[in-house]
Amino acid sequence: MAEAVVNTGIPTPAARYSPLAQAFHWVSAALMFAVVPIAWYMTTLDRTDPTREGWYNLHKSIGITILALSILRVIWRQLDTQPPLTGILRPLEVAAVHVAHVLLYVLLFAMPISGYLMSAAGGHPVVMFGLFDLPSLVPVNHDLAKVGRFLHGIGQWAVYGLVSLHVLATGFHTFVRRDGLLGRMLPWRVG
Repeated sequence: MAEAVVNTGIPTPAARYSPLAQAFHWVSAALMFAVVPIAWYMTTLDRTDPTREGWYNLHKSIGITILALSILRVIWRQLDTQPPLTGILRPLEVAAVHVAHVLLYVLLFAMPISGYLMSAAGGHPVVMFGLFDLPSLVPVNHDLAKVGRFLHGIGQWAVYGLVSLHVLATGFHTFVRRDGLLGRMLPWRVG
């Protein structure tokens, strides 16, 4: 006689992301939650403020770090086995998750690239944490810098929307459905 399987809401190890995938996720999330308030603050500073350049360099450095992590994350995602969503989400929800993840990855690349384009084409160096300058891969071109600024401006609102949706969906699955979805990405077991 077959045993009944009870959904306790606690993901099995096979249904969890690998420790490296979890680290990529949480470090990227922490950096994103750091870079946004830095952006808000730095744009309020007067051009004569002596700390302004430091804040801009910190913002750029975190953005480039997010880009580097995103590249590694995509490579790891191709090599690592992803835990299945079957049994947790309905087919339409699975499709929505995939679309949202693709859009988040696009933003993880587009925001740092558009920021770099805005800086480099605007003739401003990208100094990594005060240690070294990134090479300028584009010529100084104010029209190109405007394109970067435009894309970065639109991208910020897309980031706000998608990250908010991601957090709200996670909260829904954690507190309403209680289906263990968050446990797939936590480094410790819940339950």
